[in-house]
Amino acid sequence: MKVIVLGAGIIGISTAWYLAEQGHEVTVIDRQADAALETSFANGAQISVSFCEPWANAGAPFKVAKWLLRDDSPLLFRPRMDPYQWRWGAKFLTQCTDAAFARNVQQLVALGAYSHEALKGLVAQTGIEYNRLEKGILHFFSSQADFEAGAAGAELMRQHGVDRRVLNRDEVLKVEPALAGFGAQIHGGTYTPSDESGDACVFTQKLAALCAARGVQFLWEHDVAGLETAGGQISGVRVVNRANQRSQTVTADQYVAAMGSFTAPMLRSVGVDLDIYPAKGYSATLRLKRPEAASMVSLLDDTRKIAISRLGDQIRIAGTAEMAGYDTGLTSATAQVRCAALVKRYEELFPGVADTTEPHYWTGLRPSTPTNIPYIGRSKLANLWLNAGHGTLGWTHGAGSGLALAELMAGRQPQLAFGFCGEALPRRAPQVAVAA
Repeated sequence: MKVIVLGAGIIGISTAWYLAEQGHEVTVIDRQADAALETSFANGAQISVSFCEPWANAGAPFKVAKWLLRDDSPLLFRPRMDPYQWRWGAKFLTQCTDAAFARNVQQLVALGAYSHEALKGLVAQTGIEYNRLEKGILHFFSSQADFEAGAAGAELMRQHGVDRRVLNRDEVLKVEPALAGFGAQIHGGTYTPSDESGDACVFTQKLAALCAARGVQFLWEHDVAGLETAGGQISGVRVVNRANQRSQTVTADQYVAAMGSFTAPMLRSVGVDLDIYPAKGYSATLRLKRPEAASMVSLLDDTRKIAISRLGDQIRIAGTAEMAGYDTGLTSATAQVRCAALVKRYEELFPGVADTTEPHYWTGLRPSTPTNIPYIGRSKLANLWLNAGHGTLGWTHGAGSGLALAELMAGRQPQLAFGFCGEALPRRAPQVAVAA
C-alpha cells in the first residue's frame, strides 16, 4: 500500500524504514532540507532505557513552583494565554502521584527495552556509524539527600527488570575517572551499563539515505499546509514547495503523523485532539581541547538535570525544559542564561577540557505529553496513524516506535506491554529484563 509519513525526525524516518521493509510504497514529507534538522538535531545523545522516569511525580509540583522565577531552572513553566498549555499543565498535575508514576514508568521501560533491541538489530543490519558508545549511563549526585532519592528511584527501576546499580563515590569515579576533579562534591550515583549514547542526527540522516536507496520518496522543503478528509478518513495532504511556493495535494492509502510538537495543532484541524505540548530544550556542543581528560561514559548531572555525552572529539551538554509555546529562538535573555548555564556547569565539572569560547548552541521543541508516554497507533480516523509525543525520549524510543507502528499497520500486535492507541493496555505488564 501507499503510505505518507509526515515528519523526518528520528520517529518519522524509523517508521519509514520499517514500512519500506514490509514492501510498502512510502513517501516522507518534511519542511527541512534533510532529516533530523529540528528536535532530533542536537539532543542529549543518550539511549536511556533505564533513565526514563516521567517528569510527573509526587515532588514535581513543589519543584516547579520553586523554579518559577529562575531563568536557569531545570523545568521552567512560562504561563501563556494558551488554553492547550493550561490543559496540559492540569493533566500533568493529575499524574503527580506515586501510583501514576509507577504506572507510567512501567510503560516507558517496556517501550524502551523493545526499542533498544530494535535499534541494536537495525545497527547490526545496516552498519550505520554514529559515534556510538556502549558504556552505559552514569547518574551522579551532589548532595546526600539527592543521592538517597536516586537510590530509591533505582530500586523502583529494578522492580521493572532494569539493572540500575547504586554506587558510592569511589565506585562512581571508577566508572568515570574523568570526574575525579569534582569527586569531593559527589555523594554517590546510579549506573546502568546496558544504556548507551550516540549522535541521533547522524544516525537519522544515514538511515534516511538508506531509505531513499530502497525506494522511499522524500519531499524535502515542503510545508504541510493542511489535511483533507472525506468519508471519515484522510483523503490527501496539501503541501507547499518552499522553493517555488507551488502547492499540490498528495495522496496515499495510509498516513502517519510524526511531526513532533507540531503534530497536535495539525491534527486538531481534522478533529484529532492530542495532549502534546512543546518543551523547549537546549544543548551546547563543544570542541574538546583535551580529549584524554574528557568523560567517555554518558553522564546525568542530577543537580543541574543535564546530560553530558561524548561524540568523538566533541562533547554535548543538554538539558532544561521550558514550557513557553513554540518559540525556538536563542536570542532572548532567558535563552542566553540557559545556554550559558550549560557551558558554565561543564567547566565546573571538567575545567579546561573543552573549548568554551565557541559553543554551538541549539534549541528544539520536545513533544511532551503529561504522562511522558507517546501516542503510537491508529487515530479515530481509519487511515491516520500516530507516532508522536515522545518528549525527551525520542532517540531512546525511535527505532522501537517505528517498528511497533509498522507492525500495527500490518495488523500484528507488537510484543510489549504498552498502551497503543486503540488497543487495550494489559492489566499487568510483564517485566522486561534489560541485560547488563
